[in-house]
Amino acid sequence: MNISAILPAYNEQKRLPQTIASLREIDQIDQIIVVDDGSNDQTGQVASRLSDQLIRFPVNRGKGEALRQGCLAFDADIFLFLDSDLGDSARLAEQLLAPVLCGQAAMSIAAFPPAQRKGGFGLVKGLARQGIFRLTGFQSQSPLSGQRALTKQAVAAIRDWDVRFGIEVGMTVDVLRSGLSIVEVPLPFTHRETGRDLPGFLHRGRQMVDVGRMLGKKWLIQS
Repeated sequence: MNISAILPAYNEQKRLPQTIASLREIDQIDQIIVVDDGSNDQTGQVASRLSDQLIRFPVNRGKGEALRQGCLAFDADIFLFLDSDLGDSARLAEQLLAPVLCGQAAMSIAAFPPAQRKGGFGLVKGLARQGIFRLTGFQSQSPLSGQRALTKQAVAAIRDWDVRFGIEVGMTVDVLRSGLSIVEVPLPFTHRETGRDLPGFLHRGRQMVDVGRMLGKKWLIQS
């Protein structure tokens, strides 16, 4: 069974090396693919040295497109979608794989512990959670989590890759609508957190727009 780990990366030269090193400790992973999404630091050079394959975008095309291109790189049986800033905690991906490997679910989602610093006000998460529930009846605790393991069938069920930060919400809806199962796994992954500052608010603003766009797409399909 072939397993690909796909890491979308944007300006992650500092944390990417440790993330990849931690993934190398997981024997089940066959290849690590980094998609450099238009970075303007040394992310591409780092990935070229340390990953099994580098896909490089000359300009930022968004997380969804980065994941899609990563999936096209290898005909794997299971795909791991992981953030590139997980550092040491990336080794927890082995536990994320377990429910998919044993057939318990077609997609597993990491449920993060509470954030270590004050971030937003939960508006984006609330929108995502309510949207998924209204569209599928599934009560997601971590609707925005980017740490996921998916079977090839679950990846094939994903319809909309182009809504940047809306990709996680969209794939959850698509996988459930295709009749496949999802399980959320509590795992203490750690990564760079946004705060209550201007960059943080701008990031969450973009997230809100993208999640809203994705939910709108799914609602129109349902109607």
